[in-house]
Amino acid sequence: MNTRDIVFPPKPHALYQRHAYSPAVRANGFLFVSGQVGAREDGSPEPDLVAQVRLAFANLDAILAAAGCTFDDVVDTTYFMVDPEQTMDTIWPVVQEYLGKGPHPALTATGVTWLSGFRFEIKVVAKLPGSATA
Repeated sequence: MNTRDIVFPPKPHALYQRHAYSPAVRANGFLFVSGQVGAREDGSPEPDLVAQVRLAFANLDAILAAAGCTFDDVVDTTYFMVDPEQTMDTIWPVVQEYLGKGPHPALTATGVTWLSGFRFEIKVVAKLPGSATA
């Protein structure tokens, strides 16, 4: 039986246990990170949108670091935003702070109607350092 190689950040928030999912899984030279939201330690959303986006990236960074990765190792990103027509101008400048100068990972951004009380979520795939390149 295969076991999953799970990665947890040093201080996981309550959502992982509450909703029964892993923060990230290592497989075949890649790190597959579950969607990260601006969840406080108790799993509640950060109320301020800019602070929520920053906290989502902080949660993502903690998982990447636990796996020995940085955002520079990210090859694919998916952003989910509630009501992007109203929130994109607030969210996107914060996202740009984390994207750096490039080259940038592949990116998909999508509008959604519900994120369990959150307004922004980021999901990524990263190449694990030291893994063979294709």
